[in-house]
Amino acid sequence: MTPGPSLLKATKVGCRMIEIYHLYKQYSRDVVALRDINLVIDRGEFAFIVGSSGAGKSTLLKLFLQEIKPSRGSIKIFGRDLSRLKSREVPYLRRNIGMVFQDFRLLEDRNVYENVSFSMRVTGVPIREIRKRVPLTLELVGLKDKAFKKPDELSGGEKQRICLARAIINRPAMVIADEPTGNLDPVTAMEILNLLHEINIRGTTVIVATHAQELVDRMKKRVIVLDQGRIISDQERGVYINAR
Repeated sequence: MTPGPSLLKATKVGCRMIEIYHLYKQYSRDVVALRDINLVIDRGEFAFIVGSSGAGKSTLLKLFLQEIKPSRGSIKIFGRDLSRLKSREVPYLRRNIGMVFQDFRLLEDRNVYENVSFSMRVTGVPIREIRKRVPLTLELVGLKDKAFKKPDELSGGEKQRICLARAIINRPAMVIADEPTGNLDPVTAMEILNLLHEINIRGTTVIVATHAQELVDRMKKRVIVLDQGRIISDQERGVYINAR
């Protein structure tokens, strides 16, 4: 059996999307980014991971994507122990995780349609399926009429909508957004979070790392607070807690 189908199957069984136990990440003798993290996120949840700069948010996301390895402890995603994941299986793991970045990371020489369809083409999706799915996804994120615009012709909010479309076009089990509203005005930022909420309602697990306190408080979702590498609060329908 190839690694792809086994990972895909894992996203459809059980209710736990992420399981983390006694996780540590130490970069050097004096730099410990995460300390004894224990966390379970269920399939279909919407969770914020919040905390000040240096709290450990970005390190945690990098561990989810297998960009870095933990120093100690265990992480399971889609029911798979990441420490036992073969290197050839990592691309299939990432294919099931849609990623939204603060700095967009768009192909500036491609139009909206081409930016969104790119991730489908590199995974070998047939052209007929691409032509069917891209317009539907652009309509979902409110960019149906912008398909042939280049990124430099769009606002920051529209660029982030491209990123959302690109993140969900391959129908991942989970979407992770790293400071997705950091470069946006408050109104546009709320529109992006509402889109993530709609994506979540459709069944996708959504995890948002942010320091946007007002927006977090308005959303009334699960809020996991990191401070100096530790989880200091984890509340359903929670609010942003300033640790310092």
